[in-house]
Formats: sequence, C-alpha cells, structure tokens
Amino acid sequence: MTKSSPFLLFCILFISIIHAQTKKTDPLYKTIMSKDSLFFSTGYNTCNITQMENLLSDTFEFYHDKGGFENKEKFIIDFKNGLCKSPETYQLKRVLVEKSTEIYPMYKDGKIYAAIQNGDHLFYEKVGNQVDKLVGEAKFTHLWVLENTEWKLKNSLSFNHHPKQTTDNDTMFDNDLSMQSWLKENTIPVLGLGIIEGGKLQQVKVFGDSKKGISVPQNASFNVASLTKPVTAMVTLRLVSLGKWDLDEPLDNYWTDPDVISDPRHTKLTTRMILSHQTGFPNWRWMNTDRKLNFQFDPGTKYQYSGEGFEYLRKALEKKLGKSLEQLAKELIFKPLKMNDTSYIWDQNTDDSRFVTGYNEKGNAYPIEKIITVNAADDLHTTIEDYGNFMASVMKGKKLKPEIFREMIRKQVKVKENKYFGIGFEIYDLGNGEYALSHSGADQGTRCIAIVLPDSGKGIIIFTNIDDGYKVYEKLVVHYLGEQGKKIVEIETR
Repeated sequence: MTKSSPFLLFCILFISIIHAQTKKTDPLYKTIMSKDSLFFSTGYNTCNITQMENLLSDTFEFYHDKGGFENKEKFIIDFKNGLCKSPETYQLKRVLVEKSTEIYPMYKDGKIYAAIQNGDHLFYEKVGNQVDKLVGEAKFTHLWVLENTEWKLKNSLSFNHHPKQTTDNDTMFDNDLSMQSWLKENTIPVLGLGIIEGGKLQQVKVFGDSKKGISVPQNASFNVASLTKPVTAMVTLRLVSLGKWDLDEPLDNYWTDPDVISDPRHTKLTTRMILSHQTGFPNWRWMNTDRKLNFQFDPGTKYQYSGEGFEYLRKALEKKLGKSLEQLAKELIFKPLKMNDTSYIWDQNTDDSRFVTGYNEKGNAYPIEKIITVNAADDLHTTIEDYGNFMASVMKGKKLKPEIFREMIRKQVKVKENKYFGIGFEIYDLGNGEYALSHSGADQGTRCIAIVLPDSGKGIIIFTNIDDGYKVYEKLVVHYLGEQGKKIVEIETR
C-alpha cells in the first residue's frame, strides 16, 4: 500500500490544483464519457475481458471500500473468476448516473495530460431469466491519463457502497434501466412519459414492450380516454377567440337532444356549463336504467363530471359550423401544433403497428377498438410528443385571446378542497397564487394524466396501458414537479 499513498494524497488535494469542471458540450467530457461507456457498457457489463484490459493502464490501481486494493493483474483475474465465472446464471450490471458525473481536466505545460471523473453508479443483479433488479449504489473517482495519445484508466476508487432499492426516488428515475426495473416491479407493461421544462417539451420516453422482446417505439400511439376532453375544450376556446362561438350562448340555438327536448332546463345549457361540468347530466346516458339522457339537477348549480355534455357540445358545434369536430381540431389544433399522430378517429392514416394494447390488472389484453366515429369526450389516440406539445401550448394560452385564457383558468366550480374546474381543465390551488392545470383519463386498459404548472413552466404527461396504471402517478409527479407535485398529491389524497 505504501507505493500508492501519493495517489491517495493526490485525490484528497486534487480539487485545489485542477481547472474548472468541463461542460457537457466540451470534447474532453464527451471523450471521457465515451471511454466510460466502452469500459463498463461494452466491457464490464458483458464480461468482455479484452475490451476492459485494453482500456486499463499497465500501472492500473483499484481501491474498493469493501474489497481492498488490487493492481491490474489481480483486478482482471478476480473479475474473470468472480462476476464473469458463470455469466449465464449470474451477472452484475453497472449503470452510470449521468447527471452525477463531473469531469475535470488536468494540465501540464498548458496541455491536458489527465482527467478526473467523479460520479455515482448503480448496480443491477440478474439471476437466471429474471429481470434486472437494482441492488446497490456507490460513488467513484477515476483518473484517466493520456498514454501515447491513448486515454487509459490509471486509478479507480469505488466507495460508499450501500444497498439500493428502486423505491428510492432520488435515483429511481436517473436512468432507463432503473425505470424499466421499477416498472416491471409495478407490473406496468408500457409507460409513456413527457417532461415539460421552461414551457417546452424537453423529454419524451416510452418504456416497455409492444410484443414479447420488441420494444415499444418512442412514437407509440395510446388511447388516452378522457384526455380527449381538453383537446375539445381548446378547439372550442379557439373558436371563441376567433369570434365564431360564445361561451354563454344557449346551445338550443343549434342543438337539442331528443331525450331532453321536453324538459325546459335544456334552454339553460351553455358551453361554459359543459366545459366546467355543470350540465346536470350523468357521465353517460347508458348508465341510466332507461339508457336515456336526463337532467339530474338544474344546469349551472353544481359540479358533476359528464362526458355526455361534451358530446352535446360537439353536435351543436358541428351543426352551426358545418364541419366535423375532427376537421375543426385539425385546422385549429393539430396542424398548427404539428400533432401529426393525433386523431379522434381510426382511419387509413392510423398505424396499427404503433398502437399500444391495453391490459387489465391480471395481465389479460383488451381487444383494440378501432373507433371510426368522433367522440368529443373519449378515445382520442395520440403520442407523448404530440400531447406534450399540446399541453405546453395550453399553459401559455397559445392563440387564445388574453381574456379567454383568463376565463379558462378561472375557478368556475369547486370539486373539493383546493381543487376546482375551470374551462376544460381541473385547477389545483397550490397557494401563494400558484396553480396547476390538469386532466386525467381512464378507460379499459388505459390510465393517463397530464399536469402543467404555468408559473414555473413545468409539466408532466403520463400514459400507461393497464387498469391500475395510476399507481405510478405519485412518485413520477413528485419527482418531476417537486414541491408543487407534492401539493397536488396532498390535495388528491386528502
């Protein structure tokens, strides 16, 4: 150990003698990250001993807080006879936590001769044909040196090893392997995730398999159930902003449903009441014993969620404007936002191969329904990217007159403590003048939710394809939306 003590002293003091941390765009950062990937992803994780040896300096030294000190020869022998002795039955994967990575250049005579890499890494265990399971976490410091123009790993310190579970929020979402492991533990076949930051969709990720062994594509198409309603609401508000529609005009000027034509309360119905769920209608008429539409209370007097109201509005819009809701949505929403993979209906442009199958909680698949008629409240199919861009436009009130946007985010009716319905969206009162806009969707084989925070420019879109997919909402919302996310969860669970 005495021969290595100068290096240990160096590691303690190096911060005072090296230059500033490199940026991710710096060529050195990219080079070291590439070497890290070659050593671990294509070497360590696959037991490619030759690949690893080629990247180690002849004077390589390894320090492990549990296993002690090893030189290059002993490190390779122990690796070969340990982790890689029976790779078909036991394997340990190392995954870098990229956001933890720090890389510092070291200079001599004005030239870079070495680099320090600091970071955290996770370890996954695979036994037989079981899924990868997150089992541990540690910190590391690597010294990479230039030897005859080749970057070699000269020293490695791996320390602070401790058990890790995928239920730990701080690292669970830091890399795709953690996410996949967590989703498998929660029996979520497919998860679509969109992250909005700075008012723009910044991340799109889709996890899972469309079929056994075939990963679902990033542009996978989901049935998003009641997330259809916000799209219908925005179509309507665009028409209001254009002066082609009125929030408070009686709808019986254009349409009256035959089931309620003899009830004088139909004359009170307005677009505002429908988009804030104050119609007095049931959710769906087929829920009534006679399967007919009726008023269960006077319109405009209280809240009751209703898909029927949105269908009522659709028929009035189409009657007045002479266009289908699908046509209006394409003109006012889909084309302007380049939502090329979004539609109310299944038609010749729908790509069957990208459509995500839904499952019940026992893992049994539901048949895919190819809906060919527009429903203003349900069955929209879309992608994470399309819907993420849609929600980013919603938080800015894009192409809405300011006064119309103010009406949209005004608390029209109370749902529960600190939760209201505005025009087309749920409103969470987060205190101190902050608020969130949200909507969720639930049908057989689909659970999804979208939340945006207009003040901070953050948002999250979550699509799942299983009846109990809602069970992953809380951790995702809290992780990506922070304190505001916690407040939303508290309001929902109170």
